[in-house]
Amino acid sequence: MIEVTGLSKQYGNKKVVNDVSFHIGKGEIVGLLGPNGAGKTTTMNMITGYISATSGEIKVDGIDVLANPFETKKLIGYLPEIPPLYPYMTTMEYLEFVFDLKKAEGKKNEVLKEICDTAGISEVKGRLIKNLSKGYKQRVGLAQALIGNPEIIILDEPTIGLDPKQVIDFRNVIKKLGKDHTVIFSSHILSEVSAVCKKIIIINNGQIVAEGSTEELSKIVGKENRYIARIKGDKTVVIDRLRAIEGLERANPKSTDEPGVFDYGIEASRDIREDLFFVMAREGCPI
Repeated sequence: MIEVTGLSKQYGNKKVVNDVSFHIGKGEIVGLLGPNGAGKTTTMNMITGYISATSGEIKVDGIDVLANPFETKKLIGYLPEIPPLYPYMTTMEYLEFVFDLKKAEGKKNEVLKEICDTAGISEVKGRLIKNLSKGYKQRVGLAQALIGNPEIIILDEPTIGLDPKQVIDFRNVIKKLGKDHTVIFSSHILSEVSAVCKKIIIINNGQIVAEGSTEELSKIVGKENRYIARIKGDKTVVIDRLRAIEGLERANPKSTDEPGVFDYGIEASRDIREDLFFVMAREGCPI
């Protein structure tokens, strides 16, 4: 659906995006993960055609973004980090304005009603945008991105500034959108991306440093065989028995509020959970 090849963007002597290449298939929910200033927003702006690339090629559904900008923009709905809202319009006035601006097809009232239901803003249709909460403003921004029924939805840091309940609600909306759309979701928070995305692209200093499924990257980034085990027993004995387990690399004890009970930070080169259980059981040290 989206094919990016050798993409670069340079401002003066500074390369903000440097030789980035990736492929996103139809119907995928993909997370673009990286710290602030990594080049995520610049990359998405080039995909949408908002800014041009210094070099490289972007194809959306086989169409070159540079050669056919109007055709590709019809396929993309974009929610920037700061939603492009008009505060003195009501929610519905704004969506009607965007509908006309995009020359969207279908019966306006029916289309906008469905979009409001999807974005969860039906109850605020008649309210001024300036009086809405941050969460509702984000949802209105999402609704404008959905107008025209684009095949691709691009969301730039959509959960920044939302409270925990709003974040969960927004995640659920994104998952729902993923059933019918290709979604790119950018964030600098790993837990946000991994909660909704099946595939993650990690970008830093304008370059892709890792790419793969959530499970694959968790093994690389998070060390899968890492545990905290709360064990009751003599600390010296427990550490001695732990170090005898094959594959165990580290076991650091930390005291707890319970006498004779310690939390052990354990790292291993393999899954040692069963061995840990049996070793501690034989020693009479409850986990």
